[in-house]
Amino acid sequence: MSQPREIVPGATYLITRRVLRRHHLLRPDAAINQLLVYVLAVSTRRYDIKVHALCAMSTHLHLVVTDTNGVLPRFLQFFHRIVALGTKVLRQWEGPVWDHEATSVVRLLTRAAVVEKIAYVLANPVSAGLVRHAREWPGIKADTSELGRGLLRATRPAAYLDPENPLWPDEVTLPLSLPPGIARDSAERFRDDVAAELELLEAQAHAEVQQQRRPCLGADRASRVSPYDRATSFEALRSRNPTFAVGREQGDAWRIAGAAVRAFRASYRDALERWRAGVRDAVFPSGTWWMRMFHGVNVTGTALTS
Repeated sequence: MSQPREIVPGATYLITRRVLRRHHLLRPDAAINQLLVYVLAVSTRRYDIKVHALCAMSTHLHLVVTDTNGVLPRFLQFFHRIVALGTKVLRQWEGPVWDHEATSVVRLLTRAAVVEKIAYVLANPVSAGLVRHAREWPGIKADTSELGRGLLRATRPAAYLDPENPLWPDEVTLPLSLPPGIARDSAERFRDDVAAELELLEAQAHAEVQQQRRPCLGADRASRVSPYDRATSFEALRSRNPTFAVGREQGDAWRIAGAAVRAFRASYRDALERWRAGVRDAVFPSGTWWMRMFHGVNVTGTALTS
């Protein structure tokens, strides 16, 4: 049984979803880029999700977002479903698109964590040895200069989406918002901090590629790989599934955050045991989502939006 996850309005997350068996189904060509931008724009508007950064690799997708109303599971379900259905049509693919493992959802609790994870997302193509610099990646992404002010546009893809359905407008826009806590007058400093972290990650990736004597694939070849091939690079099995990040050198932030997670889980388990025993007025901790949405349990504090 998976651990309960606290879902609260206003939380910022790093979201990662992987393609089944590391197939290149999200290969960065014009059709997939259009589908991803369009569906993300519609999905985020539908659920009031703010996008801060993104990078679509051929085998996985990274987003850094803020869940304004505490409805992240609804957003992820809708977004991933429509992307999968559109991808199946574009690639003439039978079977699942996404990996069977659960989506990775890491809550970013500090400014340092937001800076580091956004830089990590943008550096992904460089770390994978696909391009020399993040800005060269042909997939959908956010450049550091666009953070908090960029705007992605897409027209409705011809594949899968019904033009007669009002849910799918002819054209959409996807703004890149500043994360919570980053004021407009400090936005440039925030972008500079992300750029500095990205530069560090790129330098580390270049050193590793040189040490391993691996050639850089290049943007052109990366956009022409077969979507049916699978990535062959080594990928260690994931032994950890982090739920939060605080960034480097943040003092007691990690200890405090860990204690809060343990307290939420303990309170949740206690309430769940009482509920299973027939105590229907058991009170679950604030941030409980699934049990509230599907069983209508009592939750401490302000009610979450469904």
